[in-house]
Amino acid sequence: MDLRWEILAGYGPLFVEGILMTIKLTLVAIGVGLALGVLFGLISSSRDAPRPRSAAAVLGMKLLRGFTVGYVTFFRGTPLFVQILLVHFALMPALIHPDHGWLLAGESARTFRQEHGAFFSGCLALSLNAGAYISEIFRAGIQSIHRGQTQAAYSLGFTHAQSMRFVVLPQAFRRMVPALVNEGVTLIKDSSLVSAIGLAELALAARTVAGAYSRYWEPYLAISLIYLILTLTLSTLAKRLEAPAHLRGN
Repeated sequence: MDLRWEILAGYGPLFVEGILMTIKLTLVAIGVGLALGVLFGLISSSRDAPRPRSAAAVLGMKLLRGFTVGYVTFFRGTPLFVQILLVHFALMPALIHPDHGWLLAGESARTFRQEHGAFFSGCLALSLNAGAYISEIFRAGIQSIHRGQTQAAYSLGFTHAQSMRFVVLPQAFRRMVPALVNEGVTLIKDSSLVSAIGLAELALAARTVAGAYSRYWEPYLAISLIYLILTLTLSTLAKRLEAPAHLRGN
């Protein structure tokens, strides 16, 4: 096998741009996904919370839990590639459209779609997908804490939100770290799917080189190495957040 690595030299800026875009996509998806995951994870685990006094609050929580179940089921049960296409070609025109955009309309909508449309769609699809998975991570982490600790917090006068904030989540977070790291690694690799909507990230850079030279080993081996470095870096940094060995299982 004759590898010609010199063909990558002229595309260095494209690969650098792809690396930066992959990192930006991953950071946005992790940040928004964490916010969604915490919110929906707390809603999912609220079945054991003290029953609200008003009937309206009880109905509201049931509706929220039903919405959460539907959201998590859809985004965990359908392919991310399909979700990206749905967001970009179906949801995006409804949200941002020059004539009838729900969020943005007029000439600014046209400019935004031309300059940032693919990035917005990619971030939104990855964030919604990550939020569904992270919500289940948080739900499982919260339920791993002995129920007696929550009951003790209630007996001290803590509300459900206070018991989660001060008692449960600080203990549960360290147990969630390995699963959260796995989700971050998955997001880095899955960001390659966004190349399907024309976003200039690593996979699109490799495809550009492959199309120009009709050679596939060099560009795809190159981005495989880059993805490997990114995922190993994330895993190494995250190990500092894991619980010490003598505390695991306690």
